[in-house]
Amino acid sequence: MELTEQQQVYGAVLLGITLVGLILALTALTKLRKTLSDKSYALDEVEKRFESVTDIEAEVEACRVTKDRLLKDIEGVRQSYKEKRSLLQKLIREVAIYDERIESAELGFYEPHFDFDTPDEYKEERRRVREIQKELLSNGQGIYCTAEWTVEGSRTKGRALARKAVKIAARAFNNECDSSISSVSWNNILRMEERIKKAFESINKLNDTNSVVITQQYLDLKLNELRLAHEFAEKKQAVKEEQAEIRRQMREEAKLDQEREKALKEEERFAKLLAKAKEQANRAAGEKLAQLNEQIALLDEELRAAHAQSERALSMAQQTKSGHVYVISNIGSFGENVYKIGMTRRLEPLDRVKELGDASVPFVFDVHAMIYSDDAPALESLLHRSFDHKRLNLVNNRKEFFSVTLNEIREEVLRVSPDAEFVVTAEARDFRESNSIREQRREPSQVEQVLDALPAEI
Repeated sequence: MELTEQQQVYGAVLLGITLVGLILALTALTKLRKTLSDKSYALDEVEKRFESVTDIEAEVEACRVTKDRLLKDIEGVRQSYKEKRSLLQKLIREVAIYDERIESAELGFYEPHFDFDTPDEYKEERRRVREIQKELLSNGQGIYCTAEWTVEGSRTKGRALARKAVKIAARAFNNECDSSISSVSWNNILRMEERIKKAFESINKLNDTNSVVITQQYLDLKLNELRLAHEFAEKKQAVKEEQAEIRRQMREEAKLDQEREKALKEEERFAKLLAKAKEQANRAAGEKLAQLNEQIALLDEELRAAHAQSERALSMAQQTKSGHVYVISNIGSFGENVYKIGMTRRLEPLDRVKELGDASVPFVFDVHAMIYSDDAPALESLLHRSFDHKRLNLVNNRKEFFSVTLNEIREEVLRVSPDAEFVVTAEARDFRESNSIREQRREPSQVEQVLDALPAEI
């Protein structure tokens, strides 16, 4: 059966389309095969990489067990650290009893146990305490043996051995106490107390098998002897400082007398000059008389000023309470917001401030207030009481320095002296100029150089 020409064309087209489809399909299969090959290779790589992990759940469980073990170890280390730290603190306290370099703040602040007025009373009380110690030792109540010993069946030999053991314990304890008492000072009194207590405990513990005991009463007497020795030295120092203060006040009085004498002499000198000028004026005339009259007027003014000065000096000398209360600071020596509140009866109160700023401090004082008062000690005492809790020196009240702001001082002063004037800003010229020179000379330290090389943030 012959195909028509149209059918032949149609068949040829259909065959072409089929061939194109086969070619496209073959190309797609080739790409798919390559992709499959690549995936298979990647899967092989993954399997090789994790071939040691055959069971993920088992691995997770193993990790959990390891984690629990590590947490347990960490907790054990923490507990061990806590115990060892506690032991270290105990050892530090033990060492502090014997180590003079440890700060006294580790042990606390000593509170006086006695309140006698004079050093001699402390000395007499210490003598009495030592007499009581001797009585206790002699009658067997201070250190004694609590057991009845026998040596080779003999009680007599046993008692002799017991007496010897008691003497050894007494000598050891007394020597330790004497050493502590002889070396006691203001900065180790608490350490010496602990040392005596430690000796008491140690000697009693060592003699536990011998039944030899140092009594608590004997320990208390030794501690009181130590405290009396310390407070005796403190009272002597306090008396010394009081006498120094009395001498300072006497010097103030002497200078006040000198200033009064000087003012009287100055008044007398101007009176003589004035009298002489008047005598010359009585004999002069014309231009000479006019010059002398001008001189008389000037001398008369100076005489009135000198008389006022002498009257003021006499008043200051006669009125023991009149004077000036000053408020001064020294930033270069003591830092910001530290003020000295004191009193002087000098005719020229700034002379006292100049004395305070002598060679004993690196910079001079700045005066913030100089307040005249008919009762200067009362005003000074009022200010001291108001700022007592802000003293720099909490032990010696004669050191009149306070950590307080000037505004606080001013408010307190204005309550009793409304006209008082204050200079708020401290000039501190020498200090500030010294800082400027020091800053110009300063070279950056190695630490600063390293810090500068590092960024502030990353």
